[in-house]
Amino acid sequence: MWTDSLGNEVTLESEASLGGLNDFVVGFIACEARAINVLDRATLDTSPMVQACAAAVHMFAETRDAPANARPFMDRALAAQRRCTPREQRFIEAVSAWVEGDIQRAIDLHQEQAREYPRDLASIKLGHYHLFNIGNSPDMLRMALAALPAAGDVPYLYGMLAFAWEQCHELEQAEAAARKGIAMCRKEPWAHHALAHVMLTQGRIDEGHAFMADVSDTWTGLNSFMVTHNWWHQALFALAMDRHAEVLNLYDNRVWGVAKDYSQDQINAISLLARLELVGVDVGNRWQDLGNYLAPRVHDHVLPFLDMQYLYGLARAGRDEADILMRNIETHAASLTGPSADAWQSVCLPASRGLLAHARSDFHRAADELGRALPRLVEIGGSHAQRDLFTQVHRHALARSGRLS
Repeated sequence: MWTDSLGNEVTLESEASLGGLNDFVVGFIACEARAINVLDRATLDTSPMVQACAAAVHMFAETRDAPANARPFMDRALAAQRRCTPREQRFIEAVSAWVEGDIQRAIDLHQEQAREYPRDLASIKLGHYHLFNIGNSPDMLRMALAALPAAGDVPYLYGMLAFAWEQCHELEQAEAAARKGIAMCRKEPWAHHALAHVMLTQGRIDEGHAFMADVSDTWTGLNSFMVTHNWWHQALFALAMDRHAEVLNLYDNRVWGVAKDYSQDQINAISLLARLELVGVDVGNRWQDLGNYLAPRVHDHVLPFLDMQYLYGLARAGRDEADILMRNIETHAASLTGPSADAWQSVCLPASRGLLAHARSDFHRAADELGRALPRLVEIGGSHAQRDLFTQVHRHALARSGRLS
């Protein structure tokens, strides 16, 4: 029996697969691009954990066809999972639940894993991903705290803790956790990210800008989301400092263009362009370039938070696909039952209508529709900083419709 880099027992066909598995386990919690190396190993080794990790990589594409791409790997993992340890079996079941769209079951399994195998930080990170997407930050914090006694030697746990604390509005605890993780490992981009959230929320703009500039030399070998998102945070500091030329330069060279077909890179770009326009900056033809990559998203409906931003970006680009996506959101929302239905029907739908109206200068409708959605906006996921865009759009609509008072 072998163990992974965190000391968890793993069942493999050969020791040669250990490197690929560790690339996923550590690469995932460290936000590094090497996590995808497990895909290469999955073509050579049918070990259930290798196959399950490969399935997870496909799911992170956040596209409509991601489950279909992941399912062959998942089928192989499930077929042989009985020869695995109980920890591995639960991890495999959790990824399978994700592939099948049963997010609550996936969350339940990751929560069990955190209690019983607290050094399975890849499982906890996956649990955080799902909880974040439904706006449940208290459970994010509970999961990370459950791991602390057993995994307090792993710097990446403190980044998870810091972000969970921050999303629970406990900013002092968030900063302390982030700084502890960074002291243990200066290259801890998720802790950098959490600390940027804290500083932005507290209005420590100059300090935040200087901090992110100082640690940016460590943002190497990261996945495209992490590197572009940390630069997005730096752009928010620059925007708050009225350094508009710097923000446009960051957009062109750091935020947009790393992986233009990836969901998270796209929403970073949409959000930054929208914020620039809200303060009166001319963004030129950047919406049109972005719209070319958003057009294939009209049938995705992976997460309401994503669809809402795709819609706004398509509308600002003047693309007919905005109307198609709006109709598809309405159809998708109406078809849903179960835990996710309410977020789509009661939050995403009015917010989407409001965003589309704002993009087309129908400010009265934008103010009305967004006003209905804002009190429950946490239910569609995203961070405080990300959702603040919708608050800014609503405020702008109120001002333009003469109703700001």
